[in-house]
Amino acid sequence: MTGSRYQVYLAALPEVCAADPALMAFTADANGRCEVFAWDAGTGRARQVTDRPGGTLHGTIDRDANVWWFDEDAHGEGHWRFQPFRGGPDLPGLTGVPPGTPRGLAVSDDGIVAIGLGNGRTTTVHLGRRGASAHEVTRVDQHATLSGITAAAGLLAIGGPAGSAHAVTVLAADSTPRAVLSGSGEHGRLWSLGFAPTAERDELLLVREDDDRYLLASWRPETGIRTYPWCAFDSEITARWYPDEDEGRTVLIREDRHGRSTLHRARLDTGTLTRVMTPPGSLLDAAPRAGGDVHYLWTDTAHPPRMHSTAGTALPALGTVPGRVPGDHRDLWTPTPDGPVHTWLSLPEGHGPPQGPELPRGEASESLAARGRGVPPPVVLLVHGGPADHDRDAYDGVVHSLVASGFAVARVNYRGSTGYGPRWRRAFSAGVGLTQVEDLVAVRADLIGRGLVRPDAVGLWGTSWGGYLALLALGTRPGLWQAGVAVKPVADGVAAYHTTTSALRTLDERLYGGTPDDVPEAYARSSPIRYASGVRAPLLVVAATRDAKCPPGQVRGYLAALRAAGARHESMWLDSGHDGYEGGDHVAVLRRAVVFLDRELRGTRGTRRAPQDAPADRRGDSGRVRTAAAAGTGTAEHTERRTAHAEGHHPQRPA
Repeated sequence: MTGSRYQVYLAALPEVCAADPALMAFTADANGRCEVFAWDAGTGRARQVTDRPGGTLHGTIDRDANVWWFDEDAHGEGHWRFQPFRGGPDLPGLTGVPPGTPRGLAVSDDGIVAIGLGNGRTTTVHLGRRGASAHEVTRVDQHATLSGITAAAGLLAIGGPAGSAHAVTVLAADSTPRAVLSGSGEHGRLWSLGFAPTAERDELLLVREDDDRYLLASWRPETGIRTYPWCAFDSEITARWYPDEDEGRTVLIREDRHGRSTLHRARLDTGTLTRVMTPPGSLLDAAPRAGGDVHYLWTDTAHPPRMHSTAGTALPALGTVPGRVPGDHRDLWTPTPDGPVHTWLSLPEGHGPPQGPELPRGEASESLAARGRGVPPPVVLLVHGGPADHDRDAYDGVVHSLVASGFAVARVNYRGSTGYGPRWRRAFSAGVGLTQVEDLVAVRADLIGRGLVRPDAVGLWGTSWGGYLALLALGTRPGLWQAGVAVKPVADGVAAYHTTTSALRTLDERLYGGTPDDVPEAYARSSPIRYASGVRAPLLVVAATRDAKCPPGQVRGYLAALRAAGARHESMWLDSGHDGYEGGDHVAVLRRAVVFLDRELRGTRGTRRAPQDAPADRRGDSGRVRTAAAAGTGTAEHTERRTAHAEGHHPQRPA
């Protein structure tokens, strides 16, 4: 990959104006960084709304066709601002509000604005008329998220962090508590998905976790929580209200199960659930629109994302490569004590086995070389972050680049991943991180046993919590890997806990069962720095100087431990935060990592060939940042998707 042409976008649908569905707001490329645009489906034209040096990620549109965005500084703190759809001055969303990190925006039908802002562990919610002065509605001494306002602005919903005793609080506009919906006990854990978009009733949509399934539920002031047992799923779901009142109490549900997505229409009044047909693969986003239209963002491993409308509404184009990407893409299932681990396997052209798209679960097969398929390729285990996330049958630009460069890629949905039910998410039997390393080791052995990859050329590549697992695997099982790449990782569990965000401290406390003072040995035995002296494989560590989630200090401490042990390693520092919006950083990391793996797994020190990508074609698109890099021969894409539930997590593979 040479040259400097690249473009970025966000893998999310445009937000739609409730009063005029042809008017939308979306995030798209502007000279290599994310910016917010206005889109008119009637004319098929886009207008750039924001132009900030560091890019702009968060954007939406209200019922009066004002385009909103979060104007943040280098540390992620700032204010919400808006501008009329057709253009005009940038105006403050509310005045008299201190800066903070974004924790929710909601605008009622008549222009009453609620804004959630974070400051460390504290969350405040401010309320006022659009563009006017605000008053503080509530202050919560924990990481929380404003999840909705009723159409008439009478009620607000605030979701607490994962693992909190009370998952959802409903407040009146005058700060009076109306309900505290328990996140444990009788109703199980709850997630708030927003109020019904009508002034005719106040009804809050919820998802309830119950043992090993997820159920749709709702809350109304006069009835309390109502659960719909006929609307149950065995893996994560998210849902949205249909905007049309003539649709009744109808909800669009997206389920992510075993790495693929399905859509369902649930009519709450009649208790009927029907399938909304979409092509096999993954839906990175889906939303019901006026007139029965459904917008969805579809992809599979071989095809970059495309926006679709069931009614044929014109949607902005995404910056992805055209057509099918190269490689042989299929499933792999590997037995473990808690059930089979699901892996998405991508092999270079000519290296795929002659079976169907899914390889048998745990069955050995004769080697590819014995069947005349040639020498197996080197393999990179691309480790997702989270852990509340999963890899899926979806296009990934890192996979594309590695496969086009001759590597096999295995994306492992280890225990703790979403998409396989609550029990799989809770399966940490060997300890935090160590359980997941067991799964990486098992998949490595399975790939080698099937003759699919070279046993002497196995690499690891992870970002954020995936980078943490890569470091932990390199240190605890040093004889199994020939190279490793860790991008913005958790490298020292205790140091990271004390310096990370409040949401991630809450996540750590839930995973480990307490703070480092409460359970010091649990943190110590799962921390990569404890095993730094055992690292034997060459290692590339990429970190960011302004990373609030995986702070730079704990990475520097880990690098010092590697130096003291004489471990062979390289480091690369970015002047950015954890979720950088600059395409140049994504491309630089991709190139450095592929060159590093090419050298270490192929031994091409003196005769290194340039990493290969596929041709790029690009135009324009809050959730998962993608970078499409087009230069000569190539494209590279990074993404960070929205999660189905509002939960603290280390995201997946943003460089």
